[in-house]
Amino acid sequence: MEIIGYQDVNMHVIERCRQGDNRAQYELYKLYSKAMFNVSMRITNDYAEAEDVLQEAFISAFRNLSSYKAEASFGSWLKKIVVNAAINAIRKKKAELVPMDDRVVGDIADEVYEDECEWQIDKIRRAIQKLPDGYRVVLSLYLLEGFDHAEIGEILGVSESTSKSQYSRARKKLVDIMHEPQFVG
Repeated sequence: MEIIGYQDVNMHVIERCRQGDNRAQYELYKLYSKAMFNVSMRITNDYAEAEDVLQEAFISAFRNLSSYKAEASFGSWLKKIVVNAAINAIRKKKAELVPMDDRVVGDIADEVYEDECEWQIDKIRRAIQKLPDGYRVVLSLYLLEGFDHAEIGEILGVSESTSKSQYSRARKKLVDIMHEPQFVG
């Protein structure tokens, strides 16, 4: 029995894009822009930045369309480009931040609130680090990277239902860890 390779349902549009058809590019943009914007927004957490990342990712995708080999869906291939562009944007933004010594100190209440938030974020980060590897990877890919369970399954070579159950167990374990004495109070 011969196994037939993956065939993207939008391959006809992709082929037209490869031939330089601007209408086909717009068609692909309409098909994927909303989902890709949501991916970008989850990573950048900034509307304007997410829009910029989206545009940069589509430009990159159209320029590199010859490297798309249809081994996975176009959406998965594009999502990787979006994720990388969003991560690069965050790295760039961090590099442009003003050093702490040069910042203007605001209201004391703001400082206390920021310290409390930073402490909570650090506490959650430390708790996530205590998760077993399998739980931590699925939780991070789902919550922090914005991948859905089907994609996580594809990345990790497990079924979608295994990804969902690992995520559910990871959340429960994270709550348990957060209730340990070193994390309370």
